[in-house]
Amino acid sequence: MDEVLKIIKEIQAGNIRPIYFLMGEEPYYIDKLAEYIEQNILQEHERDFNQTVLYGRDVTIEDVVGNAKRFPMMADRQVVIVKEAQDLSRTIDKLESYAENPQPTTVLVICYKYKTLDKRKKVTKVLEKAGVVFESKKLYENQVGTWLVRVLQGKKLNIEPKAAAMFVDFLGTDLSRIANEIDKLAIILKPGETITPAIIEQNIGFSKDFNPFELRKAIGERNQLKAYQIADHFAKNPKDNPIVLTIGLVYSFFSQLLQYHGLKDKNPKNVASVLKVNPFFLKDYDVALRNYPMKKVSAIVGTLRDIDVKSKGVGANGLPQADLLKEMLVKIFN
Repeated sequence: MDEVLKIIKEIQAGNIRPIYFLMGEEPYYIDKLAEYIEQNILQEHERDFNQTVLYGRDVTIEDVVGNAKRFPMMADRQVVIVKEAQDLSRTIDKLESYAENPQPTTVLVICYKYKTLDKRKKVTKVLEKAGVVFESKKLYENQVGTWLVRVLQGKKLNIEPKAAAMFVDFLGTDLSRIANEIDKLAIILKPGETITPAIIEQNIGFSKDFNPFELRKAIGERNQLKAYQIADHFAKNPKDNPIVLTIGLVYSFFSQLLQYHGLKDKNPKNVASVLKVNPFFLKDYDVALRNYPMKKVSAIVGTLRDIDVKSKGVGANGLPQADLLKEMLVKIFN
């Protein structure tokens, strides 16, 4: 986020580069930067003749370069944005000759999602020299909470730790989807308000009581009644609670627990860093650590691998979700 803000501040200060090559596994910041450039480089009356949006699947590198070499009409510069440029990955090296001598009155924006350029290649070095090469890296789960808080601060909203965990449990590290849900809440909440699990349940549809986070917590506490109640709810609402996702989250929990058992340094700060979890939730891991010895955790990890295979239809003869969830809990608790 800091690098994104730096790029935006440079543009605001009038330091506009001829090429912005936006690449990486996380599309959210690529889209945001491209959107900012699209809306702020040119004045509204200049855009009709001087702003061009191309799509990688529809053009060649030669088309991109041809558009970039045009001169602006009744404006100081033109903007050419190439979206989904990863579709041009096989010929992307051809940008090298243009980057060596870019059109000074053109701002060329390349949105190269889910891929990165080899930093050892000449084309990458030439692009870095001519303009900005920005890599948007995927966040780890333990980083999403911090990102979420910062985004909400910009909207003058707060969030409870459990509510933040619900976002991550339901939406993973997909920043675009999380941002969309935040925008929905920002419409109905007043500045200074705090997002709670109840607000999320009422307005987004994530249940504050029946969700993967609560299932994981119940399993860690060996609260069998609650775990089976949540599993039953999941079985009755399979579209909202895909079994593959549920098993994956429980598997991730026990894998982290296995790591925790093996740590020599169990200082909370170190544990949170190694397990890549929010320190707020370490107490749940501490409870589970006491309830599940290392040997048991290792056996559970193996069991979850087998159930994951069955959930994908291998060797299970189409077992219903309810049966697989019950099998998972029986083998965890016994």
